Amino acid sequence: MLTFEMILEAREALAGVARVTPLHPVPKFGKDVYIKAENLQLTGAFKLRGAYNKIRSLSPEEAARGVIACSAGNHAQGIALSAAKLGIRSVICMPAGAPISKVEATKGYGAEVVLVPGVYDDAAREAERLCHAEGYTFAHPFNDPLVIAGQGTIGLEILEQLPEVEQVVVPIGGGGLIGGIALAVKEKKPSCRVIGVQAEGAASMYRSLQMGRPKTLTSVRTIADGIAVKRPGDRTFALCREFVDEVVTVSEDEIASAILALMEEQKTVAEGAGAASVAACMFGRTPADGRKTVCVVSGGNVDVTTLSRVITKGLSKAGRLVELTTKVTDKPGSLWHMLQVVADSGANIISINHNREDKETEVSACVVTMVLETRDQNHVDSLRRELSARGYLTRN
Repeated sequence: MLTFEMILEAREALAGVARVTPLHPVPKFGKDVYIKAENLQLTGAFKLRGAYNKIRSLSPEEAARGVIACSAGNHAQGIALSAAKLGIRSVICMPAGAPISKVEATKGYGAEVVLVPGVYDDAAREAERLCHAEGYTFAHPFNDPLVIAGQGTIGLEILEQLPEVEQVVVPIGGGGLIGGIALAVKEKKPSCRVIGVQAEGAASMYRSLQMGRPKTLTSVRTIADGIAVKRPGDRTFALCREFVDEVVTVSEDEIASAILALMEEQKTVAEGAGAASVAACMFGRTPADGRKTVCVVSGGNVDVTTLSRVITKGLSKAGRLVELTTKVTDKPGSLWHMLQVVADSGANIISINHNREDKETEVSACVVTMVLETRDQNHVDSLRRELSARGYLTRN
């Protein structure tokens, strides 16, 4: 059973191992909004806290057998580094689709990595099988009191860094992070609201709380791989039901926009899971106006190729990148005249395709598809109107 005293003990154990991460004001997201930058933690995510607290608590017999864990990447790195520090063998089962950067980082910390087809829950089943077959000690990523206690140290830090905090917004996957933070915060400051955030495509805790019991989703799909969990833990579910005030969901586009906003406004790299809390405030899922609000940015271990796609999606969502298709007459100068409208609007052409062979288009016309860099959605709408006024009808 998790207790507040266990969180206090975890803080002492983590001194000199885990960083006390900074709390930054983010006025562009709201006058009283702050981020707790766990992306600056060793291993790039909060998971080191719970992982080390678990590994350091093993008995000599458990340590001798080695430790096994399942993870989409961040818990894996936390376990690998903690085990290496304490001289313990570690084996990590990871979903085959986990970001390459997280897989390689886990190997780099000295762990043996087993890639398992499917998602986190499939990796968890394989880890349990190997645990029984090989006699390893299992370190659950979220449904373990010692792991949850380690994550709860973030709640203590928030209260010390911003005593007047009124609301803490936390991403939820399996629920270990929010479970620990909520217990710590409510113990010290019961009036402070604790809000959980899940991706719409992986809302297992959200659905479970609606149903009144842990629910297993048939599938999960989200760019926020760190919170792509089909079923919350029974311990974390109980903690959320008791201490969490509300759980909300955010869309993929909203997560992508939050990643982009953090990069541009805060020079902060966040993975999808880490940006979910910021997305909830940016898009009004949890109102932050008038409340001193801390968004926990839980990690920054985003794969470069994923980041590229996310940036593109975020720019599109913000109306700063748009693809337009129109038609021009198939004669010299007609393309130039259309592009002059685009140039006069201030839009920047990134790429253009001029197709004379389109089977659906009349012989006298060509199809032109452009990818444009624009200022915002108002700029896009203005350009569409101007093109239409000149006879160039557009479609996405």
